[in-house]
Amino acid sequence: MEDRILVTGGAGFIGSNFILQWIASESARVVNLDKLTYAGNLKNLRAVESDPRYRFERGDIVDRDCLRDLLRREQPRTIVHFAAESHVDRSIHGPDDFVRTNVNGTFSLLEEARAYWSALPEADRSSFRFLHVSTDEVYGSLGPDDAAFSETTPYAPNSPYSASKAASDHLVRAYHHTYGLPVLTTNCSNNYGPYQFPEKLIPLMILNACGGKPLPVYGDGKNVRDWLYVEDHCRAIRTVLAGGRVGETYNIGGRSEKKNIEIVDAVCQLLDELSPHDSVVPHNKLVTFVKDRPGHDRRYAMDTRKIERELNWRPQETFESGLRKTVSWYLEHDEWVRDVTSGSYRQWMARQYATEL
Repeated sequence: MEDRILVTGGAGFIGSNFILQWIASESARVVNLDKLTYAGNLKNLRAVESDPRYRFERGDIVDRDCLRDLLRREQPRTIVHFAAESHVDRSIHGPDDFVRTNVNGTFSLLEEARAYWSALPEADRSSFRFLHVSTDEVYGSLGPDDAAFSETTPYAPNSPYSASKAASDHLVRAYHHTYGLPVLTTNCSNNYGPYQFPEKLIPLMILNACGGKPLPVYGDGKNVRDWLYVEDHCRAIRTVLAGGRVGETYNIGGRSEKKNIEIVDAVCQLLDELSPHDSVVPHNKLVTFVKDRPGHDRRYAMDTRKIERELNWRPQETFESGLRKTVSWYLEHDEWVRDVTSGSYRQWMARQYATEL
């Protein structure tokens, strides 16, 4: 079997960062399967589009025929499954797409992966891996003094998004225990960094602040998340692929618990330094508290001792260093920002915040 991996959702935020890092660091070829929904952007991968080790295939993970044909043609030794609908607010407004992609899509991928893997020669079967990328949100919400989520924390999803990801996690587990499919699951905390679609907190605050627009903060701004720089997450996935125990789950976090309002303040302070001639300075004058979203989890925190102990992985970036890199990246990539904030994105933002701003 030629050394080749299949990445689903590789034009999205985390997937594209993973592919860029993989091509820079590994020898195996990459096939990127992506449907190119609103959050998929091939411009994220411009640096590798002409690399002979990279190939893009447009397709939908719900399409069994597409998956079957692709696996037969490409013969990957590994599948890294990023493809997912991932924004809680969107799942509240329209949960159908989340069930379709995250549940039915993962099921289709597992079924075709199982059929493909079962037909491989024994040596190739033993080296094959299916790595499923998931989220800390499947574990529910923590109180201020609760212990961080571990890999054995009971699932308690509170949004259509997290419920759909929990369902996909359970399917992946079942395909290992029932059929022997060699799976690995990673559950990560909030990612941030280059190429993140600006519906998420950090890029939304950067772009609104630079444009002199309100910075919408849900509720009292004291919801807590653990923040993980995307390149650290990608290194963790590569580490789990290389040495993780089949059938196991690994929590990945940045060891950086922050309140949302702390994040917004930190972004504003960096912009005061890096972009001092914007229309509104100091930028924190733009902070606007808006009605909280339904079912908003209060706190997430990740216990990462398992991946640290077993695989010797730790984040390389502090929150401060990662945030500075992120803010600088958005300030330096005007063309990318203009492209992704046109048309359908503006319509989404107008609908999402129409009654709050």
